[in-house]
Amino acid sequence: MTTRRKFLTTAGVGMAAAPLATPALAQSTIKWRMQTYAGPALAAHVIDPAIKMFNQIAGDRMQIELFYADQLVPTGELFRAMQKGTIDAVQSDDDSMASPTDVTVFGGYFPFASRYSLDVPVLFNQYGLNEIWDEEYSAVGIKHVSAGSWDPCHFATKDPINSLADLKGKRVFTFPTAGRFLSQFGVVPVTLPWEDIEVAVQTGELDGVAWSGITEDYTVGWADVTDYFLTNNISGAWAGSFFTNLDRWNELPEDLQTLFRVCCDQSHYYRQWWYWGGEASLRVNGDKMKLTTIPDEEWAQVEQAAVAFWDEIAAESPTKAKVVEIFRKYNADMQKAGRPYRYG
Repeated sequence: MTTRRKFLTTAGVGMAAAPLATPALAQSTIKWRMQTYAGPALAAHVIDPAIKMFNQIAGDRMQIELFYADQLVPTGELFRAMQKGTIDAVQSDDDSMASPTDVTVFGGYFPFASRYSLDVPVLFNQYGLNEIWDEEYSAVGIKHVSAGSWDPCHFATKDPINSLADLKGKRVFTFPTAGRFLSQFGVVPVTLPWEDIEVAVQTGELDGVAWSGITEDYTVGWADVTDYFLTNNISGAWAGSFFTNLDRWNELPEDLQTLFRVCCDQSHYYRQWWYWGGEASLRVNGDKMKLTTIPDEEWAQVEQAAVAFWDEIAAESPTKAKVVEIFRKYNADMQKAGRPYRYG
């Protein structure tokens, strides 16, 4: 005779198992296409591990097919392609993918907005940048998922840079806003497809790059074609983000949205230590590039020019003014906090 306890136990098993066979859960796998700003060598660190993790955990429910720099569309067209739904998600900075927003100028390397890699996540998560980015991108059909800090912006060049005068006339691959800022020092910004940069330096079309720190120079092959690395930088950390088409994002179940966020956060964390440790290790142990430095008193001219540049950007719109004011407040707070937040 079946006891009441046994009936409840077996009934519970049957009730738990039954929904797995219902038509509502027998859905096809969600498939996304995602493109990164990075080429294959760099992507092996900055995006591959996160997407592999997502796909492994999501399993048959969802899979993301990852494409590297310029494989589906040129980097400068990433925003439009994502907005149209040609691709579903993007890893990039706002500046490189030419977002039509008031915050685009602050993506990538906004001069001296950050000094260290931890500055970027604190600015977004504790000083209000997340809310501003969310509002700007939601208005144009894009979900800004999260921002993270990447490497600092240094010069890697064929010729040594020991003074500001040495920058004059140098044709350099860099970001739009960084190029706009650096042009006042005689730098000639050049835009080329990412995969063409190494050859362009070899052939003399470029004199160098101001697109990364020394970790990327070694990782992607630029250290093989440049001879010098300038220890001065115009930014302590690149601000880069994960974005998705807003409609595609809203179609995802909440748990898959959460999983995507977690994997993005893991990617941000990976870069946090990979760049921080790599920058120091390769300065000390790297054997491909000689380090040069512009004296502090001369480099102060660049820092002073950044203050004027911030004023110029802030005058362009209320939103830009709000972001610049956050940068000012944050950097003032860090200066008051003293060491190790700011030195000098």
